[in-house]
Amino acid sequence: MTATDPALTALAQGWCALSLLHGRIEAHIERALQTGHGLSVREYSLLDVLSRQHDGDGGHLQMKQVADAVVLSQSATTRLVTRLEDRGLLARYLCPTDRRGIYTNVTEAGLTLLEEARPTNETALRQALDEAANNPELAPLVRAVESLKAPA
Repeated sequence: MTATDPALTALAQGWCALSLLHGRIEAHIERALQTGHGLSVREYSLLDVLSRQHDGDGGHLQMKQVADAVVLSQSATTRLVTRLEDRGLLARYLCPTDRRGIYTNVTEAGLTLLEEARPTNETALRQALDEAANNPELAPLVRAVESLKAPA
């Protein structure tokens, strides 16, 4: 394949469209969450991921798993956890079976804020997708996103 290969060009254009859609959605949600709840998209995502932990096997996530889930480096995730811990939204504690492990849980204040912010996040996502659906370049991607089912 050469740089001027039509298949490569189409692939690059598709990637650009996907990147554009993601950026527009994230910016729209960011504005809504910041305005309504003082949360960034990353903070909301972290609270959401950590709120889904449970006490059973594999229920508590290691920092690398959390970083993968919120699409950040481990160091950026640690800084984000620290910021939310400083705000009283998260708490860390030692793993009872492995003293080297540190778990992070959402506090009651964090759960309350997350539940207050969830409708804002969902409404902003819907608005961003509806706006993008009016763009002929993005409309097929919006349809694809809307057709996705949550993993079982």
